[in-house]
Amino acid sequence: MVVAEFDPTSGAAVADEIGGLFVATDVSDRGQVENAVAAAVSEYGSIDVLVNNAWGGGAIGRVENKTDDELAHGFAVGYYGPLWAMRAAFGHMKERGWGRVINMCSLNGVNAHIGSLEYNSAKEALRTLTRTAAREWAPTGVTVNAICPAAKSQAFLAVTSQHPEIEAIADAANPMGRMGDPYEDIAPVAVFLSSEGSRYLTGNTLFVDGGSHINGVAWAPDLG
Repeated sequence: MVVAEFDPTSGAAVADEIGGLFVATDVSDRGQVENAVAAAVSEYGSIDVLVNNAWGGGAIGRVENKTDDELAHGFAVGYYGPLWAMRAAFGHMKERGWGRVINMCSLNGVNAHIGSLEYNSAKEALRTLTRTAAREWAPTGVTVNAICPAAKSQAFLAVTSQHPEIEAIADAANPMGRMGDPYEDIAPVAVFLSSEGSRYLTGNTLFVDGGSHINGVAWAPDLG
């Protein structure tokens, strides 16, 4: 397993814990993304599963106050980074006739959460990329799917550190009464999508969210 991470401390720690390879990677940089894929192939001979799970953060703010730089960064990390990784990995997967691509998307885009324009837009663009690639790559044995989680991820915790009231609101609004756990609730679905058991599943968005997509739950900060 390869951990491609911007933060060298956390990235190296995770790689060490799981016995994998750490590659320092800024996913907004095409060359670094391609290098991470090349490192995986060099270390393990090929690449079987690609999980695009990075996000670079962003300040909560209204649409009219978002800057072009914020939007450009959001798309570089949330859309172009996964696209570059998929392009780099596809040839290796196609050659073997087997591959799994999992793109982590978001209910923020589906439900149009306020205050996070660049995130919402990039994640919805990534869902469209997921479906398009799935359709084009289906004959090759490479599947492409998206997960829209509702979990207390690092990105969620970063937001709630600035707006602590959101955590309780999000738990209460979820049909199951809680936000999910990244390890216990989300990871098993990613493992399934990585397996032979998911071979006939492609182009789908799996809402692993405790039912949040059913009622259009949209927790939101007070933007003033």
